[in-house]
Amino acid sequence: MNDEQLKYKIGITLIKGIGNNLAKSLIAYVGSVEGVFLETQRNLAKIPGIGEVLSREIVSQNVLQRAEKEIEFIAKNKIKTLYYTDKEYPYRLKECPDSPIMLYGKGAKDFNSGKFVAVVGTRNATETGKENCRKLVDDLSKNQPNVTVVSGLAYGVDICAHKASLDANLPTIGVVGHGLDRLYPSIHRSVAEKMLEKGALLTEYLSETNPDRPNFVQRNRIIAGMCDALVVVESATRGGALITAEVANDYNRDVFAFPGRVGDEWSGGCNALIKQNKASLIESADDLLKFMNWETQKSASNIQTALFVDLSDEEQGIVSLLRQNPDGLQLNELAIQSGKPVSKISSLLLEMEFKGVVKCLPGNLYKIVK
Repeated sequence: MNDEQLKYKIGITLIKGIGNNLAKSLIAYVGSVEGVFLETQRNLAKIPGIGEVLSREIVSQNVLQRAEKEIEFIAKNKIKTLYYTDKEYPYRLKECPDSPIMLYGKGAKDFNSGKFVAVVGTRNATETGKENCRKLVDDLSKNQPNVTVVSGLAYGVDICAHKASLDANLPTIGVVGHGLDRLYPSIHRSVAEKMLEKGALLTEYLSETNPDRPNFVQRNRIIAGMCDALVVVESATRGGALITAEVANDYNRDVFAFPGRVGDEWSGGCNALIKQNKASLIESADDLLKFMNWETQKSASNIQTALFVDLSDEEQGIVSLLRQNPDGLQLNELAIQSGKPVSKISSLLLEMEFKGVVKCLPGNLYKIVK
């Protein structure tokens, strides 16, 4: 991504009154992000959702100066930039309609490889909650060493999940509600630095962005969108963890919660999620693995080629990809690896399900039928 293109990609996120959804529509309507800034005000005003006020904001192009300043910060600090159409952009998040146009990251983690589990909860975690969190992560690492743990680097359950991941040698990603020129809370800086070795820090915010309260509500949708499964360890009846669980449900993610004692302040939220069928009850990593069908499978005999004699060349191509990934691939992963649109892959997979060749598991994960 050259600096000229990056300037426009950052710039469109800075236009007042244009959120992620409208920005994506605008880019699609014009044909490119550069074209948005090169278009005349008269033509922009005619685009649905833009009008006179927003069109003036766009053509003034004052935001591009700020974008150029950010590019200097990015280069100096070796920040990874991810535009929403980039192959490296988290494909799970790409499915979400309100996903950020731009993401900024630091660290070594590929945001698309392996399985992703979000672990969230109250900042006032009890010793029982912390122990449940540590055991969950440790047991996941023993059964599924390719799991990445996602959380928000906050006090309580979040930092417990990150520390447990480091102890278990799992990559872990902290999604923060501010720019990457600072860290909040600062007391977690040493943990964050260790996370960069195998994991990452991720944000949608530019440098100089303070950790204001609304930002943390916004960042919760990134945590929810990046995961295959989300686990609420402990939560009161109100709080950020419940917001994240609600968003995860909206995104059709699998949501789980540890139950707690009746009347316990920090279990009320988890119990409510379970009671309202917004989360499945789990008591251990084993429960999560069973729900997600991630249990370690005994080695099976090789699939007989004769079984697939009635498959088309395109279907054989999908079989080949799934053979290379015995743990399965999600719909978007298959689309990316095959180079075909999601709609086409979805149609092929449906036909292959009818033929008994593949099966669909929670989280839009597809495997070959053994």
